[in-house]
Amino acid sequence: MAALLITGVSNMADGFDRLGNDPYSSRSEVYAPHAMAATSQPLATQVALDILKAGGSAVDAAIAANATLGLMEPTGSGIGGDLFAIVWDAEQGKLLGLNGSGRSPRSLSLEYFLERGMTVIPERGALPVSVPGAVDGWFTLHERLGKLPMKQVLAPAIKYAREGFPVSEVIAYYWERNARVLSEFEGFAPVFMPGGHAPRKGEVFRNPQLANTYERLAEEGPDVFYRGEMTRVIAEYMQKQGGFLSYEDLAAHHSEWVEPVSVDYRGYRVWELPPNGQGIAALQILKILEGFDLAAAGFGSADYLHMLVEAKKLAFEDRARFYADPDFYQAPLEALLSDEYAVQRRGLIDLEHAAMTASHGDPQVLESGDTIYLTVADAQGNMVSLIQSNYSGMGSGMTPPGLGFILQNRGELFSLEKGHPNAFAPGKRPFHTIIPGFVTRDGKPWLSFGVMGGAMQPQGHAQILVNIIDFGMNLQQAGDAPRIRHDGSTEPTGGRLIDGGVLRMESGFSQETWRELERRGHTLSKAGGGYGGYQAIAKDLESGVYIGASESRKDGQAAGY
Repeated sequence: MAALLITGVSNMADGFDRLGNDPYSSRSEVYAPHAMAATSQPLATQVALDILKAGGSAVDAAIAANATLGLMEPTGSGIGGDLFAIVWDAEQGKLLGLNGSGRSPRSLSLEYFLERGMTVIPERGALPVSVPGAVDGWFTLHERLGKLPMKQVLAPAIKYAREGFPVSEVIAYYWERNARVLSEFEGFAPVFMPGGHAPRKGEVFRNPQLANTYERLAEEGPDVFYRGEMTRVIAEYMQKQGGFLSYEDLAAHHSEWVEPVSVDYRGYRVWELPPNGQGIAALQILKILEGFDLAAAGFGSADYLHMLVEAKKLAFEDRARFYADPDFYQAPLEALLSDEYAVQRRGLIDLEHAAMTASHGDPQVLESGDTIYLTVADAQGNMVSLIQSNYSGMGSGMTPPGLGFILQNRGELFSLEKGHPNAFAPGKRPFHTIIPGFVTRDGKPWLSFGVMGGAMQPQGHAQILVNIIDFGMNLQQAGDAPRIRHDGSTEPTGGRLIDGGVLRMESGFSQETWRELERRGHTLSKAGGGYGGYQAIAKDLESGVYIGASESRKDGQAAGY
């Protein structure tokens, strides 16, 4: 079976048989010989395929899908936010990383917050707004790896913005929840609450302002956004709202090509981007877990889930201490991802008892961050793993007039603790939760994947890969399998793990597992949401066929041709 070539581990019949014996519901993987796209909205997936069929590259299709999602899923994305990507460049035969995150206003200081007695940066309003990096990220990717003109790439999103599209179910749910709290901000309701309410599922929504914005970007390029008329509109609006984001802040912005970092996990080379993102937390979790026989423990067992949660606690303490803008602080990445450090941290895990407290490690002794995720693969073998977000709750609520989008609230993730690597500073990139993932085998591209959802993301990356590599699931099953999310570890803004945190579990785990985890000291909760949203494309290394997956927690679709 092709699934055997994908996992290289076991047959579905060894424990996961979608045709009747699964402990959870799943559906078939998607197979295609030439190209594949997987996004969190079916119309965006179709847009990506249209671009690919028109001769566009995987990067062209990813940008087109991202622009479409900025219209159709503003609850998780938009050009008011940031972007990160990992790209397999088939011509060069190597992975490229792009950090498209923006920086804090240069006229705002840590003292501003401290003088007002603030211990955290507010979630909404003008203060958490940082420079939106997505537009520059698009054009930076396109300049290097695009084939079609941007007018053609953005045309489908422009057409949908003008003519309208029916809002899908999950997006409608989150749209309504966010609109309740963001309607108070100037400019939000006229764009995102037509008729006085958030669009309901199946209702046709139009955003002509965003269509105009996309058209100008297609015709004039990124300068109109960062050094032109739109820049002035954004800066004047922010000043009116009591904010600090200025024309000069936007004009100084630039994306950065970065080197992805990796670890070997049981013969699979897993790649993430370095800080200011949290991707290496997934790598740290995997390195700790590698010392345990997870296959013998079994999916859904108390032993496996206990090991996973305890590894996460340790990795997240390091995440809070060491992950920050590399222009301001150089995290000891080599040591954090070393075998020796993983052994040291693994030794702290008590297999019978949940840790009630945890602390970051000392890797120096070894040396003498709501979101959309999409992935696209083209006929030339290029693969794009792209994640983009306004951050939490649809963004800051700041909606500049006439432009059709909301500015992000990513600055909320700065720490206000003096001396902390992630402490607020002018012109600094905040700690970031959004992380694209990639896996290679023997130096060849094998899996482009991601799991959206704040602090869930590294936990989700680890669970997906363990499901495939250790438990022998196929690409679709790995995403549909029930997941856990541990909350309560130290955040990059401050705080400590208290009483072991809370382990949230989806339905699908047995009562026996639940009781055993409680016996070991875990505080458990049945939470109905917050487990991320997964898309993936794998490449069969023998046949060259693409395999796609999009889980059922979102409205998404994987499709190819």
